[in-house]
Amino acid sequence: MDQPNHFVTASYQPTGINRYDGNPFIEALPPILSVAQAGNSIKGKVEFHPSDRLADPKSRMHMVVSLLEDYFQPLSQHVQLQEKIDMMLRMGYVGRNLSDGSLNRKLQEGYELIKSGGDVTANFAVEKTTARSMSLVGISGSGKTSSLERVLETYPQVIYHEEKNFFQVTYLKIECPSNGDLESLCLNFFSAVDNVLGTDYERRYAKQRLSVPKMLALMRQTANNRAIGILVIDEIQRLSQVRSGGKEQMLEFFVELVNTVGIPIVLVGTPKARPIFELELQSGRRSAGLGSIYWETIPQYVYKESGRIKNPNWIRFTDNLWRYQWLKHGDDPLTDEIRECWYDLSQGVLDIVLKLFVLAQLRSIANKKERVTVGILKSVYKQELKPVHPMLQALRSGDADKIKEYSDMRVVDLDRWIIQLGAEILDDAQKQEERLFGGNQEALRLYNVILQIEDSFEEQIVANLVERIFKEHPDHSIHEMIPILVNWYKSKELPQKQENVVTKVKVKEKDWLDLDVHDLRYQYAYCKEEGLSLVERLENNGGMFDLDSWAAGY
Repeated sequence: MDQPNHFVTASYQPTGINRYDGNPFIEALPPILSVAQAGNSIKGKVEFHPSDRLADPKSRMHMVVSLLEDYFQPLSQHVQLQEKIDMMLRMGYVGRNLSDGSLNRKLQEGYELIKSGGDVTANFAVEKTTARSMSLVGISGSGKTSSLERVLETYPQVIYHEEKNFFQVTYLKIECPSNGDLESLCLNFFSAVDNVLGTDYERRYAKQRLSVPKMLALMRQTANNRAIGILVIDEIQRLSQVRSGGKEQMLEFFVELVNTVGIPIVLVGTPKARPIFELELQSGRRSAGLGSIYWETIPQYVYKESGRIKNPNWIRFTDNLWRYQWLKHGDDPLTDEIRECWYDLSQGVLDIVLKLFVLAQLRSIANKKERVTVGILKSVYKQELKPVHPMLQALRSGDADKIKEYSDMRVVDLDRWIIQLGAEILDDAQKQEERLFGGNQEALRLYNVILQIEDSFEEQIVANLVERIFKEHPDHSIHEMIPILVNWYKSKELPQKQENVVTKVKVKEKDWLDLDVHDLRYQYAYCKEEGLSLVERLENNGGMFDLDSWAAGY
């Protein structure tokens, strides 16, 4: 076998827990994290500087879209998931120690199981497994898969134990096949091992047309031979009840999978997979340790003894995300009105919350309003998020059957909408640049070159100097013009500013939406556009003097 492409060499550190110490597989893992360390380990890293809000529209478009990949804000449920995965991983290695011979016993058991044709009733002693398993159930976009991936990425996937010449695979993630076939699911396991280690298990076993019990036995042997710490099976709702022989047979398969393979297993799926686990609870068959965790969306409110209050998790999540705006008015406060609209449109589905925010920023750049408003959010929801309207309507209804029916829906056209909005931004930026110099491409080229020389150069001043140099030195080449123009800028050969002179500038009504949100002209224009009453809005925001209350005091 060739060496894997990506691996780390083991460095051992005692854990301070007797059950774990002396086991190379556990001592080579990263140390057990505190709650604060766990949160920081999975938190996304967003490159953001307020000065970027002054960048050109094309650059800001790329910065906004980067949120889709870089932004991840851990909540309490994410930290709890990290703790459970860490515990499952370490406990799963307790019975498989490379130093005390327990791994060899596991391999021997696996060998005898394969020789018996996968018959788990074969008459040989079976070492007690320390594997623990669970399932994550939640609608598409709730963050269950991305959260799990973030947690798994805190561990090196392949660790090389130099002294034993042994490669340990800490985790393996596979997806159920789209055809819903159990045999294909088993082959996906071998394909995933091949991708990580460079082996050829899938090719060897696919052509043999093995039965499912035989494949499970081979999966067990491979899992122990490669010291796989935890197995994640995503999209379990794809498994077909028809192909698998009904719900009972599907449950038997999962129970068999955990008991036979003998490593911790996490099953991930949408509410369409819940009948399998509900059946498991009804029948009392808990030998596999399967327990369902419903990965819920963020609720807008929580209930305490004192009554209903705003959910701190929702407030904290939106406050943090709101900071990452690359709009000229990106420092506008997040009002209760916007927050409530944001929740109503997204229903707390984290994937929708983020995508709605990203698309709203792109729309704001494209239409030059440069701020996220209730109107912008509603417009994006109506046009760009149309594919997930049925799922969000089901969540608003609270009907479990409807939620289950639409739980697989995704924002499949997101890339198309981003490209479309990006094209609008690029087209507008190009027209704006062409208007600067009457279509003079040489002047436009000089303008862009000068702006790249110094970040501090102001665009309008550079534009004025470019026009001047083409008037005074029309016969110069671009290369000759560059040092002259830079010297003009740096030597302050610019129109002198008049000091201590206050100039009143009249803002046209069509530009009132570009004013500060606290300006009454902005409030008037906003209410006019949204069809709201200015008086009622000012009263609700405390902007109207309460004459009646004042008069009552006399």
